[in-house]
Amino acid sequence: MPFLCRKAVLSAFDEVRKRLNSIMKCSKFRNRSVRAGLAILAVLSTFAVLPASGQVTGEQLPEPELETRISNKVAEFSGIDKITGRIIKFDVYIDETVQFGALQVTPRVCYSRPITQKPKTTSFIEVDEITLDRKIRRIFTGWMFADSPGLNAVEHPVYDIWLNNCKMESDVAPPS
Repeated sequence: MPFLCRKAVLSAFDEVRKRLNSIMKCSKFRNRSVRAGLAILAVLSTFAVLPASGQVTGEQLPEPELETRISNKVAEFSGIDKITGRIIKFDVYIDETVQFGALQVTPRVCYSRPITQKPKTTSFIEVDEITLDRKIRRIFTGWMFADSPGLNAVEHPVYDIWLNNCKMESDVAPPS
């Protein structure tokens, strides 16, 4: 399936911008409705030169690569204890649970991309809190994104947790 040529669209928008600027600067078109009508004509006339199908008829752009994701075995997190101010990095194997303070962190999947593609590291995790009466309460279930740690970080009154990276192996021994 051919894609709309980016250069053609950008040059069309540039042409529209130039025409609109020249219309707005023209002193003989002082009436706003006349200038608005001319601006609409400028836009329409610019896009009239593009092929009706919206596709470039000459050389076609290559199909983009499908996003490939790597399913990793280890999720690397950082956590802060707000009482002491300590930031700790810790690795968790997929489907295993690690306790950080009063929180239990369990990553279900951890995806990354090959180095040839734009980085995107995501993990689906579950975080439980162990309450003072020894009950377990789920406080977070969802996706975390390493490139946007504030988007879905676990925010707790005492602890914060966020995803750093996904990797295939860890210095920590795998669970038996």
